[in-house]
Amino acid sequence: MDDDMRDEYDFSQACPNPYSQRLKKQVTIRLDVDTVNYFKAMAVQTGIPYQSLINLYLADCATHERELALTWG
Repeated sequence: MDDDMRDEYDFSQACPNPYSQRLKKQVTIRLDVDTVNYFKAMAVQTGIPYQSLINLYLADCATHERELALTWG
């Protein structure tokens, strides 16, 4: 182990990140079980948490201004 490395660090006096609240917004959303299971399976394959995958997918849709194509049959 490096001489400069400690076993523990005390962050109790650290300043909070002033941008952390702007980076993410917590919301409650109801999703179909099949949808959640799909992203959970992708999470296993990719090693990325399923919530992050859902966020990445939605962010991609927003970035590319994708329009939803709905057909009612």
